[in-house]
Amino acid sequence: MALCDIRFHPHTLSTNFTPKPKLNHNRFLFSPPHSSSFTITAMSSNARKVLVPIADGTEPMEAVITIDVLRRSGADVTVASAANTLSVQALHGVKIIADASVSDVANTAFDLVALPGGVPGVDNLRDSAVLEGLVKKHVEDGKLYAAVCAAPAVVLGPWGLLKGLKATCHPSFMEKLASYTTSVESRVQLDGKVVTSRAPGTTMEFAVAIVEQLFGKEKADEVAGPLLMRSNHSDEHTFLELNPVQWTFDNPPKILVPIANGTEEMEAVIIIDILRRAKANVVVASLEDRIEIEASRKVKLEADILLDEAAKHSYDLIVLPGGLGGAQAYANSETLVNLLKKQRESNRYCGAICASPALVLEPHGLLKGKKATSFPALSNKLSDQSEVENRVVVDGNLITSRGPGTTIEFALVIVEKLFGRKLALELAKTTVFTSP
Repeated sequence: MALCDIRFHPHTLSTNFTPKPKLNHNRFLFSPPHSSSFTITAMSSNARKVLVPIADGTEPMEAVITIDVLRRSGADVTVASAANTLSVQALHGVKIIADASVSDVANTAFDLVALPGGVPGVDNLRDSAVLEGLVKKHVEDGKLYAAVCAAPAVVLGPWGLLKGLKATCHPSFMEKLASYTTSVESRVQLDGKVVTSRAPGTTMEFAVAIVEQLFGKEKADEVAGPLLMRSNHSDEHTFLELNPVQWTFDNPPKILVPIANGTEEMEAVIIIDILRRAKANVVVASLEDRIEIEASRKVKLEADILLDEAAKHSYDLIVLPGGLGGAQAYANSETLVNLLKKQRESNRYCGAICASPALVLEPHGLLKGKKATSFPALSNKLSDQSEVENRVVVDGNLITSRGPGTTIEFALVIVEKLFGRKLALELAKTTVFTSP
């Protein structure tokens, strides 16, 4: 069958075209995000049920972006640990708390199974006999399955689930993938019932493509719009810089990333992941009374320390992720606001994305005399709205950005300001944010 290239704004996938059965849309109810306590029963009898297995060594950007986007679509997503505990040590020191173990859901029927990448996470997923049995039965039943980064080559290939199909994966695993199937270099590839993709930098496109397969293009476009996804991955990242200054710092720079209940998990994890890839000393601090927080789309993350402990130290840079609930928690935290004010007074660096520029920095006078951007729906709260259409704005020692789909650019610009453009471009290529 001929390979067709299907393009849809703002996400794109290549596909071996297989006509999808017409759906009775009355069957599907788009329910709210996954409840905070795990249950094997569906959120509603007609909810699309999705399994995202994770393991020690999973790539956190790939796992969390996939979970977040699918929950935005109304899918009932279960995050299942293939480790011995629900607490999973993902790559780059990111700790994710699963909803259940893989064994707990071994006899549960899902509409989709989506595998994140990351090494050695993919090895741990591949070696889970329970997961292998579940996924093989799922595929035998003719259901949708998906994998990103190393997972197509290291998990699906050895399990024999790519035979006769076209697939893609991380550039460094393409040779291995070719031993199991026909490998292609698409950012997202659909063939039959399998969707594959390349890396953290393609995962948002991957997740939106899966939403289209589950719910249709109208729902995919509805989900994609507020994400503010980048439409052109051929070009290097750009940003607006005003009043440029040379950022100086300790070596390595010490960076505080506060998180709270309601923080946007995609934004937090992307920031932490990319800055730690750059070898920055990133401290993740919880504003809650315990280190575990429940983020905006109900992903449970574990911080390194509590904010009260973190506040005893100074930082070269403080970066605030967004999320409506998280930003409100930041704005109401006297401890964090005092840290931010001291940061400004000492001419040290500050970053904020999505809701945080408008709901945290602006009301506390931390944008005075500065140009900034924010999530579009909140940009009218900024006193100076002259640069709000820019995806990333740097004004002296302040950097701001717009939302989930601009977070990789935001993090890369921070890397550029701290370490130089060369490293930022290397990370953009490694994560396949820019096409190789």
